[in-house]
Amino acid sequence: MPEIKTPLKLTDPYLALMKLQSWCAYQERCQQDVRNKLYELGMWEEAVENIIVKLIEDNFLNEERFAMAFARGKFNIKKWGRVKIKQELKQKRVSEYCLKKALQQIDEIVYLTTLKKIMEIKRKLIKEKSPIKLKFKLMNYALSKGYEKDLVFDVLNSEDK
Repeated sequence: MPEIKTPLKLTDPYLALMKLQSWCAYQERCQQDVRNKLYELGMWEEAVENIIVKLIEDNFLNEERFAMAFARGKFNIKKWGRVKIKQELKQKRVSEYCLKKALQQIDEIVYLTTLKKIMEIKRKLIKEKSPIKLKFKLMNYALSKGYEKDLVFDVLNSEDK
């Protein structure tokens, strides 16, 4: 019978700090992800908070930098809208200040152009004869990607003219 390996638990805060420094250097992380990782490694509450403070002091962990990179990546790569990005950042317990700053970096013209482009691509993929049903499906798609309802309506209505 194969041996079942249990995840390695760390009891030394110094080793946990070293591990988390390389983990944070690899990719931007938020405080909540780091906190979860430390608890997963078996660290106790006081050690977790001390390690997070040390990571922030040494600039391995920066919530604002994380929020900016997260928003930029999700918008540029996955074509997410502001609503979905905001929800995800809130779920990661990113501060309101960092959240606003991250969303402000998305250029309004590029944002609108991206919305039009993803709706245009989706329109070609939908096999729907009824214009009302087509509009409904396009609207649902754009909303599921996290775009604002009024903006989606504006884009759909501008295409009718």
